[in-house]
Amino acid sequence: MSREEEVFADVPRETMERLEIYADLLRKWNPRINVVASSTLRELWTRHIADSLQISGLASANSWVDLGSGGGFPGLVVAIAQADLPGFRMTMIESDQRKCAFLRTVIRETGAPATVLAERIEQALPQGAEVVSARALAPLDQLLAHVERHRRADGCALFLKGESWQKEVEAAQQNWRFTYEAEPSKTNPVSVILKIGECARA
Repeated sequence: MSREEEVFADVPRETMERLEIYADLLRKWNPRINVVASSTLRELWTRHIADSLQISGLASANSWVDLGSGGGFPGLVVAIAQADLPGFRMTMIESDQRKCAFLRTVIRETGAPATVLAERIEQALPQGAEVVSARALAPLDQLLAHVERHRRADGCALFLKGESWQKEVEAAQQNWRFTYEAEPSKTNPVSVILKIGECARA
């Protein structure tokens, strides 16, 4: 079993069916609005969906905010995975109106417990979420400013980061004091999920 297959091993059938609907809609919309780079479509399930799905079990929370959601990675994948969790709510903040329309279509078709804010992250009202997430959005130093705005004090943040994650941590430590754990990625051996705990400006 590959590392990617391990991510899907315990996913309920109903969740897989919702993810299939999501994947079909993404392929349908992609030629028009470039949800993901067309060169990565053949790796949709491993590079995008599995990569996002792996963070859904790293935090137990009902209120979750996903920053710069784009085509829904990781926020919409997490919302689909948590669809049967009572009280769960995902808020996705995305400024691109076309991608917001796509996200709302997937939410409607899958019944995912999510809403979309078509705003810039720094202009959206503070969300006070238990979890803040982002993927391929900005360097950690910039992300922590968004965490400060949108996460409640006792919450956490989950960021999917590539092989330069240690350099990002060191750069962020010039301006921030924060605790973190680096969880190895199940889809890329040089990547991690950074789980940020306490965070304050230095």
